[in-house]
Amino acid sequence: MKKLYVAVFFGGCSPEYSVSLSSASGVILNLDSEKYNPVLIGITQKGAWYHYAGPVDKLLNDSWCNPQDCTPAVFSPNRGENTLLLLKEDGIGRIPIDIAFPVLHGGNGEDGTLQGLLELIGIPIAGCGTLASALGMDKDRAHRLVSLEGIRVPKHLVLEKDSDLTHAQAFAEELGYPVYVKPVKAGSSYGVTRVSGQEQLQEAISLAFRYDTQVLLEENIDGFEVGCAVLGNAEPITGEVDEIELSGGFFDFTEKYTLKTSAIHVPARIDSAKAEEIKETAKTIYQALGCRGFARVDMFLTPAGEVVFNEANTIPGFTEHSRYPGMMKAAGYTFRDVLDRILELALEER
Repeated sequence: MKKLYVAVFFGGCSPEYSVSLSSASGVILNLDSEKYNPVLIGITQKGAWYHYAGPVDKLLNDSWCNPQDCTPAVFSPNRGENTLLLLKEDGIGRIPIDIAFPVLHGGNGEDGTLQGLLELIGIPIAGCGTLASALGMDKDRAHRLVSLEGIRVPKHLVLEKDSDLTHAQAFAEELGYPVYVKPVKAGSSYGVTRVSGQEQLQEAISLAFRYDTQVLLEENIDGFEVGCAVLGNAEPITGEVDEIELSGGFFDFTEKYTLKTSAIHVPARIDSAKAEEIKETAKTIYQALGCRGFARVDMFLTPAGEVVFNEANTIPGFTEHSRYPGMMKAAGYTFRDVLDRILELALEER
C-alpha cells in the first residue's frame, strides 16, 4: 500500500504560535513512517507559508524558518488537484497531498479559517471542519448551542469595544465576585483574568480586548475542571476523564505549560458513574458543535456533582505530555494509535 502524503501545518500568526511548534513536533515524531509521508508546512507569525524540509528539532527551538530548509509554498486552488506548489527559483515544484493535518492553535488556523480553505480545495481534513472549528473558538456561540442540549453553561455577558463599563460592573455585581474576563475567541488562557473585585475589572477588560474584538464576562463555577478526549465521527469514543488540581487561582497559560503549582490526574479522582456521565456529556457537546475527527471537551464539576460546560478545543495540545494523548493513553490507545485513527477518520469523512 502506497504511503499517504500528510500535510502537517505548524506555526501560524497567532499568540499560540510557540505552542503549535511543540504540538506539531509531537505529531511528526509519532506518525507511522511506514504509512505516511509527512509534508511539513510552516506558517510564520506574519503569515508567510513555507514547505519545511529540515529536522524536527528546529521546530522546538524555533529556528525552522531559514533559507536552507524552507521553500515558499502555496496550495493550488483548483478543486481536486490536492497539490502543494513549491515556488522554487528555477520553477514550480509539486507535492501531492492526501490529507491535511492542521496542528495550529488559536486564530488563523484553529478557528475555521484554514479549514475553509482546505474544504474549498477539496483536501480531507484531519479533525473538525470549518463550522465546528469556528464554533469551538467562539465561547459565546458554543455556550449558546450547548445550552440548547440542556447542559448547564456559565452565565456570561458579551462586551463590545464600545460597551458601557457600568453595564459590565452591574453584571459582575449580580454574578458576585470572583468573575472571569476572557476574549471570546482565544486559547491557552491568553487575555484571561480572574477578577476578585470591581477595581480590577476595567484593566482585565482592556487586557482581553488585546486578543479579540469581543470580550466575555463570565461567572465563576465552584468546583474543579475536568476534561474528556473525544475521537470519532458519527459514533465517537472517549478517553479517560482527567482532572485539574489547582493550588489556587486558575489554570492560566503558565500552569497549562509548566504545571508549577498544579497537577493533572488521569483518570480523574471521581467515581465511575460520574466519569461515565462526563464522557456522555462530552460526546453530546461534541456532536452539538458538529465536531469530527477529534476534540477535547473541557467542563467543570461542581461540589454538588453538576457538570458544567467550559469550552471545546478542536485542536488540543499534541505533545507527548499533553492532556489529549494522556487521556487516550489511559483508555488504552498509544499516541501512534490515536494519530492513525485521526487520519483514517479524515478519509472516512470524505
